[in-house]
Amino acid sequence: MKVSDELIQRVESAWSELLEISDTAAGKPPGPTGWSAKEIIGHLIDSAIHNANRFVRAQVSEDLIFEGYDQDAWVRIQRYRERPWGQILQLWRSLNYQIAHIMECTPEERMILPRAEHNLHEIAWQSVPADQFTTLGYLMEDYVGHLRHHLNQLRAQRAQRLSE
Repeated sequence: MKVSDELIQRVESAWSELLEISDTAAGKPPGPTGWSAKEIIGHLIDSAIHNANRFVRAQVSEDLIFEGYDQDAWVRIQRYRERPWGQILQLWRSLNYQIAHIMECTPEERMILPRAEHNLHEIAWQSVPADQFTTLGYLMEDYVGHLRHHLNQLRAQRAQRLSE
């Protein structure tokens, strides 16, 4: 399965489940230090924004060196917990459709081109050692893996709430 197809499949399979969460429940963190559902999707929005930029830039660059970001600060500053759940979900879904489009438009030769210069040991969800070659295709797959991880986290939070 192409990475773009998997991305859309993941987004669509989560969509109806996420819509079932009330605005109030989506804003409630699972504990004193965890992110609420709104904040998790907000974090995925931030990830989408950064990675859309990375995926385009990687097509005109010979390296995979990108600026990182303070994930907690981005979530805190944007106050996702205060935003309407439906708006957060719409933005998340739309951004991922755009990313799937970028993935579809990426020439295969750019996706599989081995890159010696990268900082995926610093910015990737599943890091790549600095001394190993990597590809844009790997970064795209890593993006989907990160999204899958957080959707599973949301499912676990929802199951926990339902069992209480």
